[in-house]
Amino acid sequence: MYIWSPMARTVLPKSVFMFMIICFIFFAVDGNPFGSSSKIHGPATTGYKEEKLSHFRVYWHDIASGRNPTAVPVAAAATTNKSATGFGGVIVIDDPLTEGPELSSKLVGKAQGLYTLASQNDVSLLMAMNFAFMEGKYNGSSITILGRNSVFLKVREMPVIGGSGLFRFARGYVQASTYKFNPRTGDAIVEYNVFVFHY
Repeated sequence: MYIWSPMARTVLPKSVFMFMIICFIFFAVDGNPFGSSSKIHGPATTGYKEEKLSHFRVYWHDIASGRNPTAVPVAAAATTNKSATGFGGVIVIDDPLTEGPELSSKLVGKAQGLYTLASQNDVSLLMAMNFAFMEGKYNGSSITILGRNSVFLKVREMPVIGGSGLFRFARGYVQASTYKFNPRTGDAIVEYNVFVFHY
């Protein structure tokens, strides 16, 4: 048997129509149809006590040259090579994060993710990356950064939108300042000051 549905202006099989009615009643009566496991949990309900602000500095090494680059182009538009800003290029990164500006200084983690040249008017990147820490008390923890990076500004600010491990429920921002850039190779060293609230 078929029933005409005025909303869809079509004829539905009776079984589909009945299923829709049952689902509507189910969701209307019980606003939480998935049981107690779908309750919203926040820091207070998971044992976290006091939020604190951490500030630390790392150096990000974006290496585009040599036999083992850490920044690799993976996609480009047909017009990217003709663009003065590289618009449309996508680069995947696995960049070392070090304590000091020298690549030989202590490795504390990796910046893993991607950036894309996202402006036709200036060299501005959309950054989407995790700072995955491998040293000290933050070993195994990470923060996630997502934001706009106008590379020719002296200081660029991007938000921290989350984290894992000791950085669960993280929020904050980073400030990036170019320490060194080689226009011939494309290699860059950027100082990142990280300001992050976490529990």
